[in-house]
Amino acid sequence: MAARRGLWLVLILIMVAVLTSAAGLAFVYTFVGRPRPIPSNATLVLRVSADLPEYEPPGLPTLWSDQPTLRGLVGALRRAKTDRRIQGVVVVPGGTPALWGKTQELRDALLDFRKAGKPLVAYLEYAGNQEYYLASACDKVYLMPSGTIDLGGLASYEMFLRGTLDKLGIYPDFVHIGDYKTAVNTFTEEGFTPAHREMITSLNADAFGELVRGIATSRKKSEADVRAIVDTGPLLPEDALAHGLVDDLAYLDEVRKKSGIEPRSRLLESRDYLGSEDGGFGFTQGSRVALIYAVGAITPGRSGESWQGGYVGSDTLNEYIRKVREDSSIKAVVLRVDSPGGSSIASDAIWRELMLTREVKPLIVSMSDLAASGGYYIAMPAHVIVAQPGTLTGSIGIFGGKFVTAGLMSKVGARIESVSEGRFAEMGSPARPFTPEERAKLEEHMQAFYDQFVEKVAEARRSTPEQIDAMAQGRVWTGRQAKDLGLVDELGGLSRAMAIARERAGIGADAPVELVVYPPRKSFFEWLADPLSGADDGRSLLLDVFATPSERRALAAVQAPLRLLRHGEPLALMPYVFVRP
Repeated sequence: MAARRGLWLVLILIMVAVLTSAAGLAFVYTFVGRPRPIPSNATLVLRVSADLPEYEPPGLPTLWSDQPTLRGLVGALRRAKTDRRIQGVVVVPGGTPALWGKTQELRDALLDFRKAGKPLVAYLEYAGNQEYYLASACDKVYLMPSGTIDLGGLASYEMFLRGTLDKLGIYPDFVHIGDYKTAVNTFTEEGFTPAHREMITSLNADAFGELVRGIATSRKKSEADVRAIVDTGPLLPEDALAHGLVDDLAYLDEVRKKSGIEPRSRLLESRDYLGSEDGGFGFTQGSRVALIYAVGAITPGRSGESWQGGYVGSDTLNEYIRKVREDSSIKAVVLRVDSPGGSSIASDAIWRELMLTREVKPLIVSMSDLAASGGYYIAMPAHVIVAQPGTLTGSIGIFGGKFVTAGLMSKVGARIESVSEGRFAEMGSPARPFTPEERAKLEEHMQAFYDQFVEKVAEARRSTPEQIDAMAQGRVWTGRQAKDLGLVDELGGLSRAMAIARERAGIGADAPVELVVYPPRKSFFEWLADPLSGADDGRSLLLDVFATPSERRALAAVQAPLRLLRHGEPLALMPYVFVRP
């Protein structure tokens, strides 16, 4: 066994030596680094998966990643629009993100591509609500003859663990500011409170309305007709065809001929098209604009990746913000937020750096699926906030507390004892609930932060604390609702935010732009030196294999407060909504 391990070590060292040599560099460039040639007569195939990341994780080498990012797909459509080699596009939704912001962003890009007059068709083997919503943006929709259109309405689910915790002997002792700050309800309640149900009902109704409007417009039907069709779903292929939801029943190999795309054109997978050139917004010369991603829960310290996905460390993000602020060649900054919030302290630290930045150059925020609670907190400094209609935002509220585990300990024969000095030294004790005095102290600190939060929103949105408090209370809003309330400025995606950044920086609409992206990609050799960078532990690999994206999101939602909760620190974290797309 030892000899075998030694042999492997020698082989690895030889491989590293070869790859770091001149010949090795030539090998890497020739076989994996060189752009793939694009046929002169090609049909671009865009496969959309449920895991549609905002950007490629810094720890993953690009040359081995075939998972397209949202920006990559949008950029590919933008480039294909004027690329004479691309005769048409076939969209194959194999799954869509659980929330609506990213789906709407990609749908907007499809609608923009249609302006080129090139064929744009969707091929469906199965389609839930979001898959069909995306497909409906295309000129033609084709369904496999044995497929299903599972268009059956929207349902939202939330998990309540109070009964489970009671059985385990764990008492959740939490305080929240805001009637709708329901993130702790997962642990403290056995079901919906009236305020909680009201909020979720509103979010669900708004998302359903957006779904119906989109389908009605694209398929040239009335909203009433679409609602009536939804009430008959799921639909068999013949029913979907009869109701006008699809244009024909066909297999993938038949789609080009039926849709008017040149049958002899070669199918070009999106990963090959993305790998040929930069599929983003910029070029390699011209004025520079920074694009900073804030994706994941907000925490103190360094950013990283875990089995829950990425998390935003205030130290790391602030380093990026300071770099772009101090770089005179960067003319504007776009902050892309996809975060449910997290640590109040970390959010405030990021807010301060952004406030300093907005004083020296245009700062635009683009909201993705989520920009709520702490995610909204870091959006406030922007000169302009852009959100999708389905973005979940707001959640201007706060909570804090602890889990009392003495009951659980006693069940397994353990006992917690303590000694202390100081009146409130045992405020965070896991052995007992808060005393009335301790609870009053916690509420005092939380109220102070909530008041500060509200005052900062009022200043940023040119309102009054009283008006903001009335719409705050921890309530989550959709982007469309937030626009009506004045919490965001425009509806749109990253493309719109980039256009506004150009305008604010005085860069012409057609002028070349170099996009400076943070976090920056690691080079192959940086990754080779630290191949496990960006991952907390091996659990991420196991969950990638055995858990679905929805299951990973559910686990992350339950675990997030446990990981973020620090002694004495309130959390600005939105409640998690399980939406059946």
